[in-house]
Amino acid sequence: MIEIIQDEAARERKLAAILGRSVAADAGLTAAVADIIEEVRRRGDAALADYTERFDGVRLHPEEFRVEQPALRESAARVDPRVLEALRASIRNVRAFHEHERAESWEMETGRGVRLGQRVSPVDAAGLYVPGGTASYPSSVVMNVVPAQVAGVRRVAVVTPPRTLRETPAVAAALVELGVTEIYQVGGAQAIAALAHGTETVPRVDVITGPGNRYVAAAKRLVYGAVGIDSVAGPSEVVVLADETARADFVAADLLAQAEHGEDASAILVTTDAGLAVRVAAEVARQAGTLPRRSVVERSLADFGAVFVVGTLEEACELVNRLAPEHLEIVARDADAAAALVRHAGAIFFGAYTPEAVGDYFAGPNHVLPTGGAARFSSALGVGHFLRRTSIVRYTREELAKTAPLIAALAEAEGLDAHARSAMIRLED
Repeated sequence: MIEIIQDEAARERKLAAILGRSVAADAGLTAAVADIIEEVRRRGDAALADYTERFDGVRLHPEEFRVEQPALRESAARVDPRVLEALRASIRNVRAFHEHERAESWEMETGRGVRLGQRVSPVDAAGLYVPGGTASYPSSVVMNVVPAQVAGVRRVAVVTPPRTLRETPAVAAALVELGVTEIYQVGGAQAIAALAHGTETVPRVDVITGPGNRYVAAAKRLVYGAVGIDSVAGPSEVVVLADETARADFVAADLLAQAEHGEDASAILVTTDAGLAVRVAAEVARQAGTLPRRSVVERSLADFGAVFVVGTLEEACELVNRLAPEHLEIVARDADAAAALVRHAGAIFFGAYTPEAVGDYFAGPNHVLPTGGAARFSSALGVGHFLRRTSIVRYTREELAKTAPLIAALAEAEGLDAHARSAMIRLED
């Protein structure tokens, strides 16, 4: 079910398949999504209604796009009490963590009356995507809404496919608990287009965040520039870095937890212990037989799962750095020493009793993380995604008199004589 790989050539072939999972590489998908975005930009609500009927099988009139509060609360009231208790605790933990990410405006004085600084302020409006169907997660509502609220965003709009709120009371309950009132029952690439460009019913926003299927991911990539986005999320992934101290049943459970996300999810064990590799592979096969999503798990592990056996901890960590995984679990005798060798990972979970699931739901750090190797250059969703930084510059006449010739020299070197003149003209009197 999951392949044990020790041969270097086989390892390279598997790595190429895993690292090749990219929305950007699908030209057909990109073209189809570009057409949807253009139709929504051009036709507004009419296009939204047409695509909702075509893709979701629901015919809505524009006045029905926005979800009324009584309907939201009716759905939320059907949530299991234990789930509601867990949601409230999760919101508290996530909010407490993100409060530490707050950024403040600042100024500094460099001498001769010159003041420089940075003004930090929230964007005016954020649009948050909540997927529907089998991927409708109340935890993602919490992870996207809370940092926007902590940042001070005045307007938070949520889009989600029709039926999501009716069929998933936990999502409705999360929105009620967070105090979100602007919700539209439109989904897919068309919802991203509406948030980015606006329609008669859905006002445009400044930043779009939230997970979704490959159409949503492609749409976010295409509208970037018209709006900000968190990331272009690809399939989810976990790497478990383990030595002989790890329990095979724990490791197998964590690999299966990742594989059940979807057939394109990736679950990988990197270990220095060949015996552990064999035990984990056996445990994966045994535990998979008990899972409702067994067929999904088996496909995921066959295509994008692996157990890589390497010789040393250093070799294991270098392999992790090549993968730059969304989630990294380290279960080793000296986990801190291993972590010190890891340069690229979206989030790191330490020890046998910190499964990735605690980060998905409860611990506090955001579970919206870079995928597909993007941990090499990007970070978890946070308060900073909803903030703007505006530079502040205050010069005096005395300072300009001293520096204008230098400014002019640089401007003239770039062939921008009017720039030079705008500095030097102030010295003529």
